[in-house]
Amino acid sequence: MVVAVYPGTFDPLTRGHEDLVRRASGLFDTLVVGVADSKNKKPFFSLDERLTIANEVLGHYPNVKVQSFSGLLKDFVREHDARVIVRGLRAVSDFEYEFQMAGMNRYLLPDVETLFLTPSDQYQFISGTIVREIAVLGGDVSKFVFPSVDRWLQKKIAATRDEQAS
Repeated sequence: MVVAVYPGTFDPLTRGHEDLVRRASGLFDTLVVGVADSKNKKPFFSLDERLTIANEVLGHYPNVKVQSFSGLLKDFVREHDARVIVRGLRAVSDFEYEFQMAGMNRYLLPDVETLFLTPSDQYQFISGTIVREIAVLGGDVSKFVFPSVDRWLQKKIAATRDEQAS
């Protein structure tokens, strides 16, 4: 049985992320989507919110598990006996960082491979950062996220505005 881990902050989970999950889930017996705590990134959504969103969008895949992790990815990979780390490459600009991370992961986990997947054409330009920025500025993100994610974004933006108004 081949287990793979797809780690990320998923802040928010986009159609591009789901595209990679759909395709990677067809390659492995089990795909564990690892939602990183990432406190150093100051995420828009809390870890619990990101887990809920990921489960809402990805829950219908029978061989996909969504779990949170903090600390080193290598420990999460070992915890799940994974043999592959799945990473997405949207553009050439992603390559340098991902290449460095793959090299470090190979050093820390010599028996684990990193598999790079490129998104389907319509998702190559989507990132959680861009989606958040568009949503916060009042733009339509419905082509980039699932309806449930759009609702989460609108609710969070409204709550943030209410806090700032107080």
